[in-house]
Amino acid sequence: METSEQNAVEQQPSQTTQPVSFNFNGKAGEFFGIWIVNILLSIVTLGIYTAWAKVRTNRYFYGNTELDQHSFSYLATPLQILKGRIIAVILFGGYYIVSIISPVAGLAVMACLLIAMPWLICASLRFKMRMTSYRNVRFDFTGKYGEALLNFLVFPIISVFTLYLLFPYALKRIDQFIVNNTRYGNKQFKAELCTTTYYMTSLVTAVMFGIIIGIFFAVVGNPEEGTGLAGSEMQWLPLLMFAVYLLVLSFIQAFYVAQIRNHIFESTEINDLARFNSSYDFLSLAYLQVTNMLALLCSLGLAYPWVKVRQMNYMVAKTSVELVDNKDQVLDTIGEQSSAISEEVANVFDVDVGLA
Repeated sequence: METSEQNAVEQQPSQTTQPVSFNFNGKAGEFFGIWIVNILLSIVTLGIYTAWAKVRTNRYFYGNTELDQHSFSYLATPLQILKGRIIAVILFGGYYIVSIISPVAGLAVMACLLIAMPWLICASLRFKMRMTSYRNVRFDFTGKYGEALLNFLVFPIISVFTLYLLFPYALKRIDQFIVNNTRYGNKQFKAELCTTTYYMTSLVTAVMFGIIIGIFFAVVGNPEEGTGLAGSEMQWLPLLMFAVYLLVLSFIQAFYVAQIRNHIFESTEINDLARFNSSYDFLSLAYLQVTNMLALLCSLGLAYPWVKVRQMNYMVAKTSVELVDNKDQVLDTIGEQSSAISEEVANVFDVDVGLA
């Protein structure tokens, strides 16, 4: 019996993997030309060109991102985006008018939107995935309304009544829902995320926040008691508060994003196709975010293309994939038609989501 089982195992073909890295070939100077034209034409056309601007931007970044010497593709057309934005603006305008006429009716509309939010999230993610392809095979998202309602609405609301003690668990469920419902052709993504990692990361984040705020108040002190900043130095308080805000936001966000992103990638695989790795470091990520914000402030926003390219270079440098030998045996199972309406409605009402 044992011999037959051993022979069966030996007869199973073993799959070998090879590590491959991402590469980004975009240049800040090239993207600046695209970006400035997008802004000027969007202003001239009163915002209509923003649909074309979005497609041009996405195609530039997707097309310059390579994995195993093959680039990604963004398949959405400007008209798809424009139609979605027109309907989204009409819906938002209708909500605004109803709210002015009757606040009660406005609240009713908001309640309906809250109930529809899980559907908007799923539809938005589905459109984004289906408009992304690699090696002529598209991605897809198969999440359903009921599960999205539970993860995006029920658990976050329940966490409020537990003094947010349940919130890290809710975040873990959201990330796992997104990953496990993502497909590449006929291959399913699969993630086994750890609840403990989310709680430990949240705990360290809270401690970091408390330490930084404590240092801030220790420096500012109480002028009436003769501690901290003197009266003449209080004029610098707004600038100091902004610097502390920048520091707190950058370090706390960088720590959380680095820890959770690394955990998600290292816990995720595509069945019989790929495993992922992320090596984000929260200090380097915090430095990247702080210097990017300073560059934007000092350049009055003109450094935006440089910031975007810099962020992309950091992301691809910290991400790698291990692919199996039969990576070419993936079938594209997505139909040609997909709507951008739900994505644009979600964007207007600020319910668009993504992984850490």
